Amino acid sequence: MILSIESSCDDSAISITEIATKKLLFHKKISQELEHSVYGGVVPELAARLHAEALPKILEECEVYFKDLKAVAVTSTPGLAVTLVEGVTMAKAISVALGIPLIGVNHLIGHIYSLFIEKEAEFPLTVLLVSGGHTQVMEVKSLQQIDTVAKSMDDSFGESFDKVAKMMGLGYPGGPLIEKLAKDGDRKKHNFTIPLSQSPLIAFSYSGLKNAVRLAIEKAQSKDEYKDIAASFEHIASAHLIQKLKKYFKDVPPKRFAIVGGASANLYLRGQIEELLKPYGASLLLSELKYCSDNAAMIGRVAVEMYEKKMFSTLDELDISPKSKL
Repeated sequence: MILSIESSCDDSAISITEIATKKLLFHKKISQELEHSVYGGVVPELAARLHAEALPKILEECEVYFKDLKAVAVTSTPGLAVTLVEGVTMAKAISVALGIPLIGVNHLIGHIYSLFIEKEAEFPLTVLLVSGGHTQVMEVKSLQQIDTVAKSMDDSFGESFDKVAKMMGLGYPGGPLIEKLAKDGDRKKHNFTIPLSQSPLIAFSYSGLKNAVRLAIEKAQSKDEYKDIAASFEHIASAHLIQKLKKYFKDVPPKRFAIVGGASANLYLRGQIEELLKPYGASLLLSELKYCSDNAAMIGRVAVEMYEKKMFSTLDELDISPKSKL
């Protein structure tokens, strides 16, 4: 079995995955959403302190599996430096105490493998990753062959939802709150400009849209108008992704397409992607909703692949990296 730790942002999670069957034997996550909602976003130092409290508590529940562990895996990149350190420090301690190998996992690859928890991985695959920290399109041929073909030039898709929610005073995390508010709104009420619509670049940008939404919020006569702003924002934020994917698909038609990351739980976006893929006859892969956000189960699924390929790190080699190389 492999014990895996996730602490890249504001979720403390540990999982136990059986190597031979890829079966998830244990998974527990403690969310910090309530603590951070007061501030309208993640406070890194607070997140680190809460990880220091939560991770040892979860680890105690895993003690029964210790004798069967063959490796310990941990998210080492990307994420908040102060929170990554909490997980990596614990992983190194476990590695030394139990005399088992150490595996450093890229969090973004974890999101890709969230599609294959308790399943065999199937590639090649075109993947759209949408989360609070990243928006990018990747061509995935295997664990070690991942090419990023487009990414955000500034804010990410998920980050823009969080920031709009904060402007409206809705709380954190903003994605589900904006999605809920948008359901009763008029998506055509505010004619926000689709970012980079005239640009030939296959890239993403949300800073301009976020600013346009801010101005609309400031002009609103009452909070009753927020539902229309939220609906229009969600529509344009998704339309931006669809427009750039269409442009990319002209040269690289999709065969098997996946949406991963915390913001992939957005049902409006899922519906828009489904419509986009119909003319191509492409299949759509989605993670279970419970595995869209950060979790240790996806880290464990990557770790199984890395264990089989003997992709281990020494104590000195494994270090945190807030920015990913993908």
